[in-house]
Amino acid sequence: MVKGKERSPLLEYDNTALKSRRLMQISGITLVGLLLIILVADDRIRPFLMLGGLTLIAVLWLAAQRNPEKAASVFLWCLTMMLSSIAWVSEGVRDMSLLAYPSVLIFAAILGSKALFFSLLTLMVGFATIVGLLSLSGWHEPYYYELAPRHIVFTDVILILTGFSVYMLLRDQRKLLVNLKEENFRVRERELLIGDLANQDQLTGLYNRRFAETVFSELSDQCQCGDGRLALLFFDLDNFKPVNDSLGHAAGDLLLRELADRLKTVVAKDDILCRFGGDEFLVLTCFSSNDQGYVTNLADQLIAAASIPFYIQSTRIEVSGSIGIAIAPEHGDVFSELCRHADAAMYQAKEDGRHVYRIYDDSMSKASAAKLSMMADLREALVNKEFQVYYQPQIDLASRQVCGAEALIRWQRRDGSFVPPDEFIPLAESSGIIADIGCWVLREACRDCAGWRQAGFTHMSVSVNLSYVQFRDGELECRVRKALDRVGLPAQALELELTESMLIGESPHIQKQIAAIRAMGVNFAIDDFGTGYSNLGYLRRFSATRLKIDKSFVMDMGGAAKDKPLVRAIIQMCDSLGLEAVAEGVEDNETVRELLALGCHQGQGYLWSKAITNDAFLCWLSEYGKQDLSDPFDYAQL
Repeated sequence: MVKGKERSPLLEYDNTALKSRRLMQISGITLVGLLLIILVADDRIRPFLMLGGLTLIAVLWLAAQRNPEKAASVFLWCLTMMLSSIAWVSEGVRDMSLLAYPSVLIFAAILGSKALFFSLLTLMVGFATIVGLLSLSGWHEPYYYELAPRHIVFTDVILILTGFSVYMLLRDQRKLLVNLKEENFRVRERELLIGDLANQDQLTGLYNRRFAETVFSELSDQCQCGDGRLALLFFDLDNFKPVNDSLGHAAGDLLLRELADRLKTVVAKDDILCRFGGDEFLVLTCFSSNDQGYVTNLADQLIAAASIPFYIQSTRIEVSGSIGIAIAPEHGDVFSELCRHADAAMYQAKEDGRHVYRIYDDSMSKASAAKLSMMADLREALVNKEFQVYYQPQIDLASRQVCGAEALIRWQRRDGSFVPPDEFIPLAESSGIIADIGCWVLREACRDCAGWRQAGFTHMSVSVNLSYVQFRDGELECRVRKALDRVGLPAQALELELTESMLIGESPHIQKQIAAIRAMGVNFAIDDFGTGYSNLGYLRRFSATRLKIDKSFVMDMGGAAKDKPLVRAIIQMCDSLGLEAVAEGVEDNETVRELLALGCHQGQGYLWSKAITNDAFLCWLSEYGKQDLSDPFDYAQL
């Protein structure tokens, strides 16, 4: 069956039942009419009428068996042959039985197939023509009856049967037309509803991206005709992921719905507010060319609406929003182009501290193009072995012994220039290639640490930073095990560092992998502590062995009294939780004295060494072992 022409089995059944019922009614009343005619008919035509009556009984049986096609064929052929036979033995083409021919054709057109209709029409025309010609030529002599009361009965029966049958069939056709009209109306209503649903975000009830793209050109033309401009504000929530991770997606959906209700109260009636996707919203608004302050004021109101605390599932949640603004036609006159520019401005707002808006300028596109180019270079750099692993020693402050080293990745291009890690690592994370880079760093660090221990530094361990991207595919445990087994490094000699931001979004998927790796004997450390959420609950659940105090609190501690209480509190917290405190960014002896006085366990920084290559680190270890460590505070000689 051709696709698109299929019919519902239920509709087929209903149509079959209706045809069968009508055939039973028409053949039944026709049978009654024949019986009446038989009573008054003469002997010349009575046998044909009786044979027709028997055939009608067969039609009734076929119709009762829900076989309307066969019943209609038998019924129509029966009537045609009976009428033709009566005409042949009676008055020929002048016989009143031929008056029923048109009725038979009507029945054939409505109840039968096209082939049945044209075959009956051909037979009728052929019969009338042949009988007429035979009568004219004398080959057939019609039998003419004198007018009698039975002719009135014949005429009345034919008219009543024809009228009744045609009326019922045409009434069915009218009902069908009415039903079709009603169905068309319902279809149009459904199309309108589907159109509305296609333009509506199902979660928030706002317009969606499709609708915004559809009306963009119309709004742009309206604004230009009225000497105005069209602004596109791209709104993105800050810190939304921890809400989903900690409270679940249902809570996140509730927050988005409440935020949508707030944003609706801020935008004007003629503005277009839509949910672009995820936690991103978009506003299209027309404004006067001389009143750009309207747009910036609207951006401030949107940010302020998002900053009001939410109460979801009895939990107070505070988020913020960053907005990028692009204006047509200055920044583009195509929806996709304007979105891209507004998106670039939004990311600039996030880089500038979030909770602000930024208006697009060309430098943002250049920065975006540079990032795209760097993302492409990252993959080539991994293939071309442009990455190197550097190591920075970690010192036990009390004994002044080297207790380990942190592995730090460096990217040196072919021209000899270095790309700072804070530039390429975020891009590597956003593109996903950090998973491959992190796996490579893990293997290199394990191999080099095994080399240190084989060289006689058997107490050495190595710390490797992990990205949240490395947990996505669930294969981290396997990769860690392979990296250790490949070089025979004990699991206790490896430490994996995670940031606080990863802990706040810790999902069961991540928890399971951390627990499996910890069961192997690998240690964990919390990196850059103090710059994130600093949530004590996460620290208890994490079961780390070391906590690294961010260098921003350590570097100026000797001269900045404001940082000392914070560092003291972190160290005391480490003691209460059984963690070792590691101070990053140690650069002078005074800082070491302060850290020792506060009870800090370990240090890391330029005072001892910057990050250096593996070969240079082995030399440094040898030289450090030869130093006179009798003065616990004299690090300058190193």
